[in-house]
Amino acid sequence: MDALLQPMTDVLGPLGPIIIVGVLGFMMIVLVIVMMMRQPEDPLAKLKKNSHAKQAGSQKERLRQGARNEQLERFSKFLEPEDVAELSKRQLMLRQAGYQSRDSVRMFHAAQFILGVLGLIAGVIYTNFVVGTDNMTTQKIVMWTVGPGGVGYYLPQYWITRRVEARKEQITQGFPDALDMMLVCVEAGQSLDQAITRIAGELRASFPALADEFQVVSYEMKAGKDKVTVLNDMGERCGVQDVASFVTVLVQSASFGTSIADALRVFASEMRDKRVMRAEEAANKLPTKMTLATMMLTVPPLLIILVGPSVHGITQLGNMGN
Repeated sequence: MDALLQPMTDVLGPLGPIIIVGVLGFMMIVLVIVMMMRQPEDPLAKLKKNSHAKQAGSQKERLRQGARNEQLERFSKFLEPEDVAELSKRQLMLRQAGYQSRDSVRMFHAAQFILGVLGLIAGVIYTNFVVGTDNMTTQKIVMWTVGPGGVGYYLPQYWITRRVEARKEQITQGFPDALDMMLVCVEAGQSLDQAITRIAGELRASFPALADEFQVVSYEMKAGKDKVTVLNDMGERCGVQDVASFVTVLVQSASFGTSIADALRVFASEMRDKRVMRAEEAANKLPTKMTLATMMLTVPPLLIILVGPSVHGITQLGNMGN
């Protein structure tokens, strides 16, 4: 590394590596922007644009047009993975995080790109104008310059991961209550579609993530989509084992023609037992987690109270003997 950076330092001074990295990064950004701007417009997109322009007088059409992000449409090839499997994986991750928009993948990659560039700029400013490079080695200069860019690039990924975990935890906590409510609705004479719609409205205040999932299922069923496909999509979209088991129970009940109320009664009882087991497991973990804190917060004060007077008395006796 030193042998490679030494010629740059000799020619351009101490800031030689930073200047070269900045110039190369700026050239790459300009090149990508030029390539995207010169990209020919998709004929299908052009046809849709002309069709929407002819129907601009309709209020519904204006609302539908406003729901789309036309600014990101031009950068779709840059902001979306070319691999279909990678694109599907990214869409599933964002849906599990609660982002159902079709532009969510583009927004995610746009956030990564923007935060990465802003972090790189902040690193350059901090290294060259705030701290200075006089007393810093080349490795530290590169680290403090490129490091904030890397942090900004991976920050959206960290945010999505944490949001997925929090959403799965919320769905797991609220799912037993949803099953009990669904059982009550089905036994009262409502169909499965009506029960799902009722649950989506009732759970909105306490478990909004689970309510959103049931709301999507309700809309898809009303649109005429196959019920088995809708339920399987819900199990995959939630990413929770309890929901996947619930979907399997409903699909098997519909396939074999058994009573949905009986299947829900048994499964709801199992979910209640599992929730009690989770609570007991969390309670059993508390003594282990509190052991270290108890030792750190209890033992030192206890030693001071017990040993402190003796130490003070010994010190006083020593001073009197002197």
